[in-house]
Amino acid sequence: MTDSMIGDAARRIFHDLADPQTVTNAADDGWRDPLWSALADSGLAAAWVPDSLGGAGAGLADGFEVLRIAGSFALAEPLAESLMAGWLLSIADIPLPAGRLAVAPVYRDDRIDIDSAGSVSGRARAVPFAAQAGAIVVLGHHQDGFAVAVCDPTQCSIIPGTSIAGDSANDVEFSGTAMDWRPAAVDDAALMLMGATVRSQQMAGALQAMLDLSVDYAKERIAFGKPISQFQAVQHNLACLASETAAAVAAATAAADSFDRLGAGDGHTFLDVASARIRVGEAGGKGAAIAHQVHGAIGFTGEHVLHRFAQRIWAWRDDFGSEASWAVALGRQVAAAGADALWPTLTAGEG
Repeated sequence: MTDSMIGDAARRIFHDLADPQTVTNAADDGWRDPLWSALADSGLAAAWVPDSLGGAGAGLADGFEVLRIAGSFALAEPLAESLMAGWLLSIADIPLPAGRLAVAPVYRDDRIDIDSAGSVSGRARAVPFAAQAGAIVVLGHHQDGFAVAVCDPTQCSIIPGTSIAGDSANDVEFSGTAMDWRPAAVDDAALMLMGATVRSQQMAGALQAMLDLSVDYAKERIAFGKPISQFQAVQHNLACLASETAAAVAAATAAADSFDRLGAGDGHTFLDVASARIRVGEAGGKGAAIAHQVHGAIGFTGEHVLHRFAQRIWAWRDDFGSEASWAVALGRQVAAAGADALWPTLTAGEG
């Protein structure tokens, strides 16, 4: 499939099976399994795994596009996590296990060890969707490098927990033998860069949806005999929300493009991903506040979809490094390179 075909396929599935208003009004979680079956059958959940390992063999750019669209639906299923897990599996040349996947660790300072016998030990905090995963794909320390392992959740201690959005986020204690594992040419820095790129895409998509919701609501809401979109204060808020959204989409797109073209080990990729993680996170915080101002109290009610987007943006801001941690890392890299290297670094990835 081409890029547009993959995006169109994702939109159709999300529109039919993951409409935010329908999910918000649902009496139970009966929508989840049909949605996941559609994602699995279409190959979207295995986009970053080659055909030879049981995946769809799509490119990184394809997956990033799908994730931005998923963010615009406030998707509450582990599609992003399954894609990241598949990316790790493909690097380690490990076949894709069936079902939903989780990936760990999410925080840089969490340590997981994998010994020469494939025994996995350690603890990972707030692993998204670990309680619903059929397997947890782990990047762990192994002798002088790193290894990727597929862990059976039933052999782990999974502590109940939820994110601010109400989605599963579990502390996981690893203490058993992996279902499959191999040393791999990937490190924790690369995983954090991938995670930051993925979350930037999701947040940018959610911001675009919040902008669309806010514009539509402002056109429909009547106050003092006219739509509130005609009031200067509301127009100013919408313009600010549009500018934050545009900045987030541009930054997230640049990060995804650099990761796709240059890889995780390139200095320009780090610059683009760190910058995107900072800028998109800031836009998410400001944008959610503006969208709620436009909607007034109705945006906070349980039956309105706005809160689904805002809460997921808030939750995604914490995963794979906060804006503050990325700002510190970016500042250190720029300072270490020196003033003369700044402009060449900024322009090296153009083209």
